Amino acid sequence: MKQGSKTNRNIDMTSGPLFRNIIVYSIPLMLTGILQLLFNAADLVVVGRYGGRLSIAAVGATGAIINLIVNLFIGLSVGVGVTVAVSLGAQDDERCSRAVHTSVPVALIGGAILTVVGALLSPTFLAWMKTPEDVIGLSSLYMRIYFCGMIPSLLFNYGAAILRAAGDTKHPLYYLMTAGVVNVCLNLFFVIALRLDVAGVALATILSQCLSATLILRFLMRTEGPYRFTPQNMKIHGMELKQFVRVGLPAGLQGSMFSISNVIIQSSVNSFGSVVMAGNSAAANIEGFTWIAMNSLHQSGMNFVGQNMGAHRLDRVRLVRRYCIFDVVVTGLVFGGLSYLFAHQLLNIYVPGDEKAISYGILRMGFMCLPYFLDGIMDVMTGIIRGLGRSMVPMIITVMDICVFRVVWIYTIWQVPRFHTLEMLYITYPITWILTYVMLEVCYHVIMRKLSRIERERGSNQAVLTE
Repeated sequence: MKQGSKTNRNIDMTSGPLFRNIIVYSIPLMLTGILQLLFNAADLVVVGRYGGRLSIAAVGATGAIINLIVNLFIGLSVGVGVTVAVSLGAQDDERCSRAVHTSVPVALIGGAILTVVGALLSPTFLAWMKTPEDVIGLSSLYMRIYFCGMIPSLLFNYGAAILRAAGDTKHPLYYLMTAGVVNVCLNLFFVIALRLDVAGVALATILSQCLSATLILRFLMRTEGPYRFTPQNMKIHGMELKQFVRVGLPAGLQGSMFSISNVIIQSSVNSFGSVVMAGNSAAANIEGFTWIAMNSLHQSGMNFVGQNMGAHRLDRVRLVRRYCIFDVVVTGLVFGGLSYLFAHQLLNIYVPGDEKAISYGILRMGFMCLPYFLDGIMDVMTGIIRGLGRSMVPMIITVMDICVFRVVWIYTIWQVPRFHTLEMLYITYPITWILTYVMLEVCYHVIMRKLSRIERERGSNQAVLTE
């Protein structure tokens, strides 16, 4: 077994000051996510200003269904990251290399499947969501073009998962920044100069994804260490694929099931008409900045725990959980509070002068932004448990507490005429965040007690062998 090498640019997760390292590691992750959302927001802003309310509603209506379809394969990147993190923590270079060379063909195959499914079935999915007639044509066009970029999208996500597991969060940030600037420029050119409306926005997204995928693969091919990618060694290794699936498939299913509840909620929002859809889409995009900032702590917790699990450092695992929860509460309160405080000004960027749509956006943000830190705590606990290699546990809890609860709520309580309001629709979010966190916390302590017992037995056996 070869000893894993570390470079100066990578964060050392298994030694050194944890609190500082988590912050340093998380900031580029946070900036990466925020930049990604800024570029996505640019899509909505450009199409909203130059295409109108129907165009922004059309793009916004696709988010939930796109996530539902894509999350299953994006979830496998969680398995890639955890597998690489654990192998690096255990200094198993051969296993790390096999994981890297398995991830690329998996991304290529997964991207091809998504492209075919999205291109063929987009109108059907949108019809199931009760997308209004005045919006569905534009939404279908946007989705069909968007799904043509799935291969580069998965390649970037899998490559970024590898680098982050190795402690490098800066290079994914640089590549996304470069691709994002290109995306914005292409948006302006396609929508304003060529008047392609939603088709131009989708086309700009595809081209920028191709750039980010090229940059990250180029880096992996030139880097030194066990996670270097050599194209001629590309091969699906059974053991590593099994690990991807064991950790990543539950994560992907969790994301897809989560999206199912969001699709149902989006369908319920669609029933109120295009004005509500526009306000809801703009608010959801703004809320995304808070979520993505908090999600950086989810990824940090997962990768730090993964490497320390490989190194058999359960003492540091406990500290990772404590620090990540503290950080995510502060992040959620600051970002969520500021978003709600400046809600009117922010929404006016997306739907300028449309006071009716803005009022509906503010209504949603009142239920989402202020208690959003609860969602952050829930996500951090999910990442911690995944880093421990128990990906099935958060999937089951999330499906039961979030997906089932929200669906039952919508088809029972929300159907009562006096409760058939947007307020009673949005209240399901904070309720389910609390329920899910409590269950995850209980499961974490059960898992840690079991792992502590295994470590004590392992230590006793080593002591006997030494004697």
